[in-house]
Amino acid sequence: MNRSGRNMLAAGCMLMLMSSGAFAENWPGWRGPRGDGTSQETGVPVKWNGETGENIAWKVKIPGTGHSCPVVWDDHIYLGSCNEETQERLLLCFHRSDGHIVWQKTVTTSKLETRHQLNSFASATPATDGETVYVTFLITDGHEIPAPNVGSPRNVTPGEVLVAAYSKDGEEKWKTTTGDFISAHGFCSSPVIYKNLLIINGDHDGESWLTALDRKTGKVVWRIQRDHKIRSYCTPIIRDIGGHPQMVLSGSKHVISLDPETGKQIWRVEGPTEQFVSSMVFDGKRFFLTSGYPDHYVMAIRPDGTGDVSATHVQWKSDEAKCYVPSPVLCENRLFVADDRGTVNCFDTETGRRIFQDRLGNHYSASLLTANGLVYFTADDGNIAVVRPGEKLDIVSKNPLGEYCWSSPAIANGRIYVRGEHHLFAIGNNP
Repeated sequence: MNRSGRNMLAAGCMLMLMSSGAFAENWPGWRGPRGDGTSQETGVPVKWNGETGENIAWKVKIPGTGHSCPVVWDDHIYLGSCNEETQERLLLCFHRSDGHIVWQKTVTTSKLETRHQLNSFASATPATDGETVYVTFLITDGHEIPAPNVGSPRNVTPGEVLVAAYSKDGEEKWKTTTGDFISAHGFCSSPVIYKNLLIINGDHDGESWLTALDRKTGKVVWRIQRDHKIRSYCTPIIRDIGGHPQMVLSGSKHVISLDPETGKQIWRVEGPTEQFVSSMVFDGKRFFLTSGYPDHYVMAIRPDGTGDVSATHVQWKSDEAKCYVPSPVLCENRLFVADDRGTVNCFDTETGRRIFQDRLGNHYSASLLTANGLVYFTADDGNIAVVRPGEKLDIVSKNPLGEYCWSSPAIANGRIYVRGEHHLFAIGNNP
């Protein structure tokens, strides 16, 4: 083929991709390529049925159990899991074409830790750059101690956080432990990739910490101690603010911004509550959080301050939604929040005015997604509702999965990937 022919072929392929709405991006970690539940793809399915098979490309049984969310890079899907019978913590690799298992690795074998009934033994979501996959688990020898920071006395199993790195072909690169971890609710800390670093949040009911590891070796690059030493489960997000990176997360009685390269504090907001689970989002002007326990708030924070900005940089705060676990999402100048107990809340991002509240699901654990101007709400019973932003709740579709679901879906290459209680689903038949 001559040069002209090659150019025409390339142009034809590009036109085919553009006309099919098939702009594709990988989903490399917790909450996707930007860590905020957003997808830039336009051909994302809005209608399916996991019970009848309508618009289901494939469905495969998952070895073990867990709430770890799928991450996708090109033809590979990675997932954490736990074989409760053998006590093996697993890293699984599926092929995107039909869901067959490419490889399965036992990362560690450890006693099952104590946990909350809505948690699992494999809740952390892996992260990948396409060449290496990183995963975290809690390892424990099974001994118990009295649980700190609980209302009713009970015992818990303390342990250590294990971080492991595998090649895309399943070869172990390194393993390391990053610190102690104690929590009556169990473990979940999804790793975050930033340049040459792998960042791990170690908030817990003990000597809490945040650390950054060298991604090639697993060696500690920086490590800081947390002030309040109270469990939280938030995955940081990193944004460029005025030409400088900020890593922002809520947890342990405050919201904090750090330099991700050094761990040095930039600003902080005290409160608004004790414990946090959901990750924050950013609209280019403000960071938004939902919290938590024992108090529930939705809050907007401007990121241009330094030091303690509790009294100066909280743009608005609302107590009109009681969201603890699901992370929110931004769509069309609106902040969408899923109350754990089944209601949908929509806030104006500028003013904090609640635009509407309505009941949609039975209970929410999974975080929200948005694609092509629509918002996806995944309820615990596996029903995923697609909602169009507006002045009131506008339901585009309700889609049953056919089994329970506590994991947040992923969007990649024209499909939605969902981890149900027993199966991994690929929704949508786009190649």
